[in-house]
Amino acid sequence: MTQNDQQYEFSEFSGKFLDDDVTVILRIYRPAGTNLDWMLEVLDEEGNTTVWNDPFDTDREAFEEFLATVQRDGIRSFLDEPVQNLH
Repeated sequence: MTQNDQQYEFSEFSGKFLDDDVTVILRIYRPAGTNLDWMLEVLDEEGNTTVWNDPFDTDREAFEEFLATVQRDGIRSFLDEPVQNLH
């Protein structure tokens, strides 16, 4: 199976997130049928992506990191650059 054929399991924490009149799509996922760590990705309204380089042990940890980033840097921080990689 190639990477493009890979199926993903999405966390219940995934979905649209609205703050300060900005909507982003939060994606927390891992390969379907596995117990691998969770990946965290945020897509802005223009389709630009911010991806965390390091996976998370649980989907809750990934969601909490997203919330901490919004609280610390603001939701608009996801609009600054077309592609961002965070640690």
